[in-house]
Amino acid sequence: DNWAFLYAQRLALKQELPLHVCFCLVPKFLDATIRHYGFMLRGLQEVAEECAELNIPFHLLLGYAKDVLPAFVVEHGVGGLVTDFCPLRLPRQWVEDVRERLPEDVPFAQVDAHNIVPCWVASSKQEYSARTIRGKIHSQLPEFLTEFPPVICHPYPPSCLPEPIAWEACYSSLQVDRTVKEVEWATPGTAAGLAVLQSFIAERLKSFGSHRNDPNKAALSNLSPWFHFGQVSTQRAILEVQKHRGKYKESVDVFVEEAVVRRELAENFCYYNENYDRVQGAYDWAQTTLKHHAKDKRPFLYDLQELEQGTTHDPLWNAAQLQMVREGKMHGFLRMYWAKKILEWTRSPEEALRFAIYLNDRYELDGRDPNGYVGKLQDGGMGWGGCLWSICGIHDQGWAERAVFGKIRYMNYAGCKRKFDVGQFERRYAPH
Repeated sequence: DNWAFLYAQRLALKQELPLHVCFCLVPKFLDATIRHYGFMLRGLQEVAEECAELNIPFHLLLGYAKDVLPAFVVEHGVGGLVTDFCPLRLPRQWVEDVRERLPEDVPFAQVDAHNIVPCWVASSKQEYSARTIRGKIHSQLPEFLTEFPPVICHPYPPSCLPEPIAWEACYSSLQVDRTVKEVEWATPGTAAGLAVLQSFIAERLKSFGSHRNDPNKAALSNLSPWFHFGQVSTQRAILEVQKHRGKYKESVDVFVEEAVVRRELAENFCYYNENYDRVQGAYDWAQTTLKHHAKDKRPFLYDLQELEQGTTHDPLWNAAQLQMVREGKMHGFLRMYWAKKILEWTRSPEEALRFAIYLNDRYELDGRDPNGYVGKLQDGGMGWGGCLWSICGIHDQGWAERAVFGKIRYMNYAGCKRKFDVGQFERRYAPH
């Protein structure tokens, strides 16, 4: 289920050439830990096995693409290169670096297999809110939300077989923190991800519309780790979920709104706003109100270590943080509360954003993702209260002014108590 892969195979078939798949394994990426790399590598093992069955060699190249891919292209006489898309600045830089180093006669194409409506097709500019992008996306869904043609067994064999992959050596090549352990509840790979999708449809979809904001209810899809690592396509999830619209109309409509409109809104922001992870990326009204209240007295002040260990005065916040540390996920409704409290309990909006992004990217399986930076309560899997939505009011509006927050939307403990049984959640994630 990957349009970049399908496009590459179509080119190869047309030219009657073999097809190769390469993955460039970088030694470190932002704040990713062994938790994230382990999930990714075990998923890639499944990809390598599937490629072998399709007569398509899979190559795992160790190092940055600019250092290893152009040499591979020359060595194998590759006639064309196709890559996927990610709106974040580092992957975009990798693409530019490769483009500069490729032989001039090798065409290089990029396909947005990440989104259903390709990012640059959905809109040519940064959209203000879900309201302004929704119509643009829905008008183009009939063209793009189609069934995938299959990747077929490739009829043109490669001239040389791929090097056998030493998976253990891949692990030892990584320069990442190994103290954040892999999680047990999420099995990496497409087969496991599709099983989670089927269990969502069978067991949780019916209550997604009504109970998705209750952290004590099993109503979310939980798919975001597989979406994030490209192991399950969002498009596949939508195609499957939509089959049940007749039975669960409200849930299906909300899921499409969050997994398509909200998700692609976050991608749009990161693509068109280079400050997608900084306060400077916020709207003028939000930057002004945050600056105006930057010197307000904070009710509590915590350093990064206290936050990371979940030792604040707020048992609900601590429980949410500990859920993230232990399970690599935090319920979407609580992710908004969690980020807003970091704004309230740190020295400045800049520090709040830095801490929130660091913790999100270090512990969340779906961290380092446009939805983590920007998204609004989105269950493209498990719900993302994006850091810029929560702290800087992106894709939101101004609210009644108050200390510290200014006009940024406020959330508090009492409000959470009105929405769900806070005590039940706190007991589930009490400190060991």
